[in-house]
Amino acid sequence: MNHKNEDQGGNIEIPGSGVSILSVTQATTATFTDLYFTLTFLFFIQIGSKRVICPTNGEVIGEAGDVMIFPPGSVVTMENRPILNASYRADGVCFTHDLVDMAFADHPPRNVSPGIQVLRAASHRPSEILDLIKETLFRKDLPPAIRQHRLLEPLLWLKQKGVQLPRGEEEQPWGKVRRLIETDFSHPWRVTEVAEHFAMSEASFRRWLAKSGPGFAQILLNTRLEKGLALLQTADAPISQIALECGFKTPSHFSDSFRKRFGIMPRMIRVAEK
Repeated sequence: MNHKNEDQGGNIEIPGSGVSILSVTQATTATFTDLYFTLTFLFFIQIGSKRVICPTNGEVIGEAGDVMIFPPGSVVTMENRPILNASYRADGVCFTHDLVDMAFADHPPRNVSPGIQVLRAASHRPSEILDLIKETLFRKDLPPAIRQHRLLEPLLWLKQKGVQLPRGEEEQPWGKVRRLIETDFSHPWRVTEVAEHFAMSEASFRRWLAKSGPGFAQILLNTRLEKGLALLQTADAPISQIALECGFKTPSHFSDSFRKRFGIMPRMIRVAEK
């Protein structure tokens, strides 16, 4: 039997359900560049606003009550904006590829991302769908098959509203490398080991990566930093613990790298400077 897991930050996940909810909070306005989304994410904005710039449809802004839809494989610049005397807050709902493929089975595979999409609170009432997801995940008496059926409803609702999500999209090489790193952020990944995982020589592996963008060292650093950002926004663990979990040898190394990448110290994600 599957059981609900809920951490101190209010995150919810039932193993095998294909859906998880992350409670996102941020105290200080900050812009995060080149964020990569492996899976489909819905952000239900509760307080503040979210500004996103993506290559497909430019600038998209979500306000409180809206839901913003991030297709898998999205690479965006994102800014979370708190309001006066209140942190930015949103519920992030993540769907696995299997669920998305089931809901969008009649859509052809897409080679070009549809970009970030938004459904407005006034005309679509996204909060009702969020309530359905939460109620389904909290119900302990639902058989797995019934739970999965109910968790398809939000995706079918998006589809009915005209939202486009890619089905069976082929990942870029650097996306595949990121997924490997995500299996164990704290592991001391080396390029020779990763090349061997993909059945390549180191030289062939570097050429393979060069076709799609950044090199291995940059992919490794970005993946760890973005995991650190997610943990700062969704978990209560100390920054020193987050640094180690993400594979940094010291908290200071994590803080320095975080500041260089995002222009803000990690502590400011949680506490706004006066």
